[in-house]
Amino acid sequence: MAAKFNIDKLDLQIIQEMSENAETPYAELGKKLFVSGGTIHVRIKKLEELGIVKGKKLKVNLKLLGFDITAFVGIFLEKSSMYEQVAKELEKIPQIVRLNYTTGNYSMFAEIVCKDINQLKFVLHDELQKIKGIERTETLISLSESFNRSVRVSEE
Repeated sequence: MAAKFNIDKLDLQIIQEMSENAETPYAELGKKLFVSGGTIHVRIKKLEELGIVKGKKLKVNLKLLGFDITAFVGIFLEKSSMYEQVAKELEKIPQIVRLNYTTGNYSMFAEIVCKDINQLKFVLHDELQKIKGIERTETLISLSESFNRSVRVSEE
């Protein structure tokens, strides 16, 4: 993959470091990787243009903001050919934060974040079940998240 995009070891190191802390100043990161801050800036720009880096996000503790429920929903489709149409409808539901097209028992797997069980019930009953193409769903409620991390891309 690295060759396809002309990505080298320095690019992978930058991605790894910035994945761990996107607020690291380019000059500081440059010192750590023995290059200039300008080089870091140019490399980040290149990675963004290639679509490898897609912006920078804050990690937010949603529990502290009152979002107490995280659920995972396996979605069974009437026909797999309905995936694109159903995905477009699911994208309109703001509580769905991640959606994957999957193999195995489910056609799709969604992560849903809600303030409380009533909001989850609304999303499941009033939103999901009304989407044409969804045959049925299976919901798993997360009791706690043990960890959440980025994939290690650098061998350093």
